[in-house]
Amino acid sequence: METELADLVHGVGHRLRRGYGERLGPLGLSPGQARALRVIVDSEPPLKMVQLAERLRIVPRSVTPVVDALEEAGLVRREVDPANRRSTLLVVTGEGRERYERVREARRRVAEELFSVLTAEQQDRLRELLSTVDAESA
Repeated sequence: METELADLVHGVGHRLRRGYGERLGPLGLSPGQARALRVIVDSEPPLKMVQLAERLRIVPRSVTPVVDALEEAGLVRREVDPANRRSTLLVVTGEGRERYERVREARRRVAEELFSVLTAEQQDRLRELLSTVDAESA
């Protein structure tokens, strides 16, 4: 039973990620970049690079190419931290906020399509069950 459940969750997650990746292509973002942009957009005050790495659960050196790509696309900019001139803050740009809204919509549509086989009540129950598992493992 455990393996079967894990396989089902893995398979659904894979389909969700694949659909999300396909919708992100036209927006010029990879799933990892979209995830980083979401964390940056949702953060107040602006994050330092090391804080972004912590929130993404990746090593700090792995966050640099992600931020480089977001900066090159004009979605974020690096600013010197006025409280510590040796630190860099990540600030979302207006274009970054606009692009992130399109990313959110793409993500919503993928989930809506995938879970459309469930009734609204079944979706609510699944959300509740997954939230319970997620809260326990956090």
